[in-house]
Amino acid sequence: MMLTIAGVEFSYNSHPILSNIHLELDRGSILAVLGVNGAGKSTFLKCINRILHVRKGSVGLHGEDVLRMKGEEIARHMGYVPQRYGEEELTVFDSVLLGRTPYVKWKADETDFTVVETTLKQIGLEALAMRPVSTLSGGEMQKVVLARALAQEPDLLLLDEPTSNLDLKNQLEVMDLVQTAVRKRGLSAIVCLHDINLALRYADRFLMLRDGRVHTQGGRAAVTPEAIHQVYGVRVILGEVQGYPIVVA
Repeated sequence: MMLTIAGVEFSYNSHPILSNIHLELDRGSILAVLGVNGAGKSTFLKCINRILHVRKGSVGLHGEDVLRMKGEEIARHMGYVPQRYGEEELTVFDSVLLGRTPYVKWKADETDFTVVETTLKQIGLEALAMRPVSTLSGGEMQKVVLARALAQEPDLLLLDEPTSNLDLKNQLEVMDLVQTAVRKRGLSAIVCLHDINLALRYADRFLMLRDGRVHTQGGRAAVTPEAIHQVYGVRVILGEVQGYPIVVA
């Protein structure tokens, strides 16, 4: 098992945010984390890569205790795409090159440059390599942040609402890129999403949080109208269009 999370708990100033979270994830999986605002989705990601320190429980990656790893070691194994990021006065190339930081001793070398060039090509950003990041559209910027995470050559991608504030075309393009990276690079991804339909389209595993606890987890069959109602408080119909499952409220 690539990732093992056992009994993780986290609190802010004695206020519990996550309680008794258990999860196992194989290589090659896309796990969608679902739940209402404030359910603990973003906190969950930050506990996995130790941005936040858990109060109780363990996080294991390839059998190693993440809570005991050095920061640069975590960065070599996990690529994190945050929900919010500031504009940068860097070129696209230099922004993605920052993803090589965990590997750089004194300065970037040919290996680092090659990784960046390959990643930009895979993401479809090579034509924008010398553009200032601050001049990009929202969809282009999201792809740059994803490319930076992939330049870390991680085993696990952690993406916090990577499609928020994007139009439909860019939402699909970003999630297509995530899916392609998982398949071609043999890594796994944990993606926090608000859009259940996007989750059903791209994910093969699901974790539904309610009040900081695991309400439901499993494959696509776990995302039932009953579970959605209990987690979101909305009655839905679950159907299928052109082979894709869809949720209609």
